[in-house]
Amino acid sequence: MAAALLLIAGLAGVIVGAVWLVDGACAIARRLRVSELAIGLTVVAFGTSLPELTVNVFAAFENQPALAIGNITGSNIANILLILGISALINPLQVERGTVWKEIPLCFLASLVLAAFCMDSFLDGVKISVLSRSEGISLLGFFVIFLYYTVGISHELPGLSEHSHGMSISPVKTILMIAAGLALLIAGGKAVVEGAVRLATAAGLSEAFIAATVVAVGTSLPELATSVVAAWKKKADIAVGNVVGSNIFNVFFILGISSIIRPLAVSAELVVSLLTGIVAAGILFLCMFTGKRHKLDRWEGAILLGLYGIFLLLQAY
Repeated sequence: MAAALLLIAGLAGVIVGAVWLVDGACAIARRLRVSELAIGLTVVAFGTSLPELTVNVFAAFENQPALAIGNITGSNIANILLILGISALINPLQVERGTVWKEIPLCFLASLVLAAFCMDSFLDGVKISVLSRSEGISLLGFFVIFLYYTVGISHELPGLSEHSHGMSISPVKTILMIAAGLALLIAGGKAVVEGAVRLATAAGLSEAFIAATVVAVGTSLPELATSVVAAWKKKADIAVGNVVGSNIFNVFFILGISSIIRPLAVSAELVVSLLTGIVAAGILFLCMFTGKRHKLDRWEGAILLGLYGIFLLLQAY
């Protein structure tokens, strides 16, 4: 009973926090006259990735590599298949040309690089591979390149009108909204994960399944709530930028930091989630050219959700 109440309270906190974060992020975009996509790729993406960062840092220090890697791969899969699937069902997502040809391919590259680093030893017949500290440093190098690119597009993309609604929100209120939103997202996400893990453990599920599904979805709830609210408000750039940016943050920054703290052993049971991450990013890119060009339609969102259901079945069996 206590675990269920913790889960419900966490969900409430995540939803309220997401509303405040999206409103605050839009206000920043309007006030600074930069693209909402740039805000979604940085402020929102990093803020909603904090639960993953918190879980992974603790997992690395406590030598729980399956939790650290399973959390990130599972979160990235949930971000694309589950979150963008639901968001597209709410409102079809019109994606900017730059996102199609730059951000989404970079997201695919992140999944590809991670799989290459984590699965290299398996090719030699070794049962356990390792994500080493040197590979973690390489991931952080990719992250620096991503930040440099993001700063560049913040100047290249057109800003918003000074007379738009967001300008009526004072700077102090905007900062408070974002700070309170992030606090609720983190606290709510932590509560949801704790409650969900208690329930899952009581049901006798395996650690690998919990890491790639329950924990991953739990730490992805901020992304889910943020993208759903953004889609409902027809802010497609924030909905998509949040997911793509979070996936890039998760691999390059969070796993980079985690593997530097402690090299992470990669068991064979994580191969399915590593390969599914590559497939999910590839399918998202292909969706930009099916149906209406550069648009994630409702029927494509339904397909993404169906694929996520298949992933869960593969994890269960």
